[in-house]
Amino acid sequence: MRAKRRYPIEPMLPLLVAMGQTWGTAGAQKAQVHPGDPATRVPLDPLGYALAAAGPLGLLMRRAHPVAALWVTIAATCAFVYQGYSYGPIFLSPIVAIFNAVMAGHRRATWLAAGTFYLFFVSYATWIVPTPLGLWHHGAVAAVVLLVLTVSEVARARRDQRVERERVEEEEARRQVSEERLTMAQELHDVLGHSISLIHVQASTALHLIDEHPEQARTALATIKQASKDVLTEMRSVLGVLREGAPRSPTAGLSRLDELVERSGPTVTKRVVGTPRPLPPGVERAAYRIVQESLTNVTKHAPGAGATVTLLYRQAELVVRVEDTGATLPVTLGDERGGNGIPGMRERAAALGGSLTAAPHGHGFRVEARLPVPPAAGDDTSEETE
Repeated sequence: MRAKRRYPIEPMLPLLVAMGQTWGTAGAQKAQVHPGDPATRVPLDPLGYALAAAGPLGLLMRRAHPVAALWVTIAATCAFVYQGYSYGPIFLSPIVAIFNAVMAGHRRATWLAAGTFYLFFVSYATWIVPTPLGLWHHGAVAAVVLLVLTVSEVARARRDQRVERERVEEEEARRQVSEERLTMAQELHDVLGHSISLIHVQASTALHLIDEHPEQARTALATIKQASKDVLTEMRSVLGVLREGAPRSPTAGLSRLDELVERSGPTVTKRVVGTPRPLPPGVERAAYRIVQESLTNVTKHAPGAGATVTLLYRQAELVVRVEDTGATLPVTLGDERGGNGIPGMRERAAALGGSLTAAPHGHGFRVEARLPVPPAAGDDTSEETE
């Protein structure tokens, strides 16, 4: 959470209010003290100076006890006025205390204290002063009190809105970080799962052929070398996103699909139907990872099978289809397509608003994903001829 804002003048506020009240009142009494006049105000004496300083002293506890500070300043101000001392900046401390209490969230107590303050002034101006004051005075005092309360309420509302906005921004930032971490984990799963499965199958093939067909074993070992190099490159790219926020090499996309097909072996072919066009990065990444995971499953669960990767470009969607012909070699890694591969592919498709189906097809298996994409201008709907 962000640190609370503190202003340089804030620790000095009680001292500044005390100086303003005492000096300001001392200067104001020159125009209000008239000896012999029944309506004259009383000149400041030690008690007057003490009451003028009592309100600012009450502000010292405004952070820990805002309501108590408010009542102390109001009581000191009322006592000062009741003793007949000169009007002046004596009202600075209750104004500051009212504002502070509202900002601290004590709205009901503040309005009650302000109402009591107003009733004191009405009573004082009606029954205590030598010349009673009328409704004009009462209305003016009410307007000032309401103005202070209104400004305090508006300031508090704006502060609460700002705090809520900052809270929402922080939650959104945390949510984005969590989503990015989940994406990175999924990317690492797909990269490692595909490459390690390919390395395992090729290593098994090399061990089987190394004595009778060393040249074919050499090809398998070369495939292992390239696959390990590719997985290291992709891992560095993904980890680079975590460290620096940007990949060091191009992220997975359809531009690298030919490399993936070639790396998967001569039994894998690629077919494109429709007119290829640039797609959003999220769609390209999902399509690439779905093909990668599907070919990994072919390698694991149908070794020796032929596979066809089909990209069907339609006006409002990209269809990604991976079909295999069924295992032609003994299955050593299990004959059921379980684990997290297919659920992970479904999640990728669903995140883009698409869908994915995976089911047996003939003697083999078919994975088909439909990923929505924005239609290209002037693009005609392309349909595959089955």
